[in-house]
Amino acid sequence: MQEIQIAANEAGQRLDKLLAKYLSEAPKSFLYKMLRKKNIVLNGKKASGNEKLVAGDSVKLFLSDETIQKFSKEITVCKSNTKLDILYEDDDILLVNKPAGMLSQKAEAKDISLVEHLISYLLESGQLTRENLKSFKPSICNRLDRNTSGLVVCGKSLKGLQTMGQLFKERKLKKYYRCIVAGNVTEKQYVKGYLIKDEKKNQVTVSDTYFPESQEIETEYRPIQQLKQGTLLEVHLITGKTHQIRAHLASQGHAVIGDYKYGSREINDRYKKEYQLSHQLLHAYRLEVPKTKELPQLSEKMFVAPLPKQFQKIIEGESR
Repeated sequence: MQEIQIAANEAGQRLDKLLAKYLSEAPKSFLYKMLRKKNIVLNGKKASGNEKLVAGDSVKLFLSDETIQKFSKEITVCKSNTKLDILYEDDDILLVNKPAGMLSQKAEAKDISLVEHLISYLLESGQLTRENLKSFKPSICNRLDRNTSGLVVCGKSLKGLQTMGQLFKERKLKKYYRCIVAGNVTEKQYVKGYLIKDEKKNQVTVSDTYFPESQEIETEYRPIQQLKQGTLLEVHLITGKTHQIRAHLASQGHAVIGDYKYGSREINDRYKKEYQLSHQLLHAYRLEVPKTKELPQLSEKMFVAPLPKQFQKIIEGESR
């Protein structure tokens, strides 16, 4: 017999959903059969599976260790030696300043992403156990392109993950980026367009005209500093679509420096030669949180991710 004590991260979901995570290799028919036969009980009583769990509930599995092991997916954890640049942490969320070159999430099974580094950190610090991972997996609430640096929100608890994820989805969080673009930008701009994604090429195009399956995008930007052959911008990402900032600015004639997909090879080659730049100069710089009852510790707070050293060096080197 094994017992699952329901904690905050398991609460709020249906019993059958929890069992499907805990015994992930078992057919649903097996789970419901065990419920009917009272081999799985909730708080010592027969359950149907549609009960909503609350913290403090007890789920007992009157199954052999061999059966539980057979239907439990092996938890594999990648031990990471990468030290995360943590900007803020509480019981529910963790804010990381992600370096360029690190994946936000796995693209392939063999990849090691920020999610794996996060889980490794929580295990090493004793905030998480392998047993916890059977029913809840901490993850990220927003994604950045591999070669974009900056602020990523990670959910340590179910409440943190769901609340911040919903705020991102509803566009209630204000997201600001810093980037260096080609050309001279002298005035604040608000631009609107339609984005079309080519899945095969993992590339997007931006148009002023609506097309079927296109997505409406809104971007706002203002110049912060004029450079020799470019401009340091602050970009307010109003909508958040794939490659939006990179493609939208390129469509305005101001491609992000270091971005070979949407920018000028000639300009990018100069920065690569002079500064050994290997990625686009785009950084998720600031996040402003609205008033929120679910996470009062974050309500109306602002968080800033300092620019990477190479980014700062290029600003200094390109200053007029």
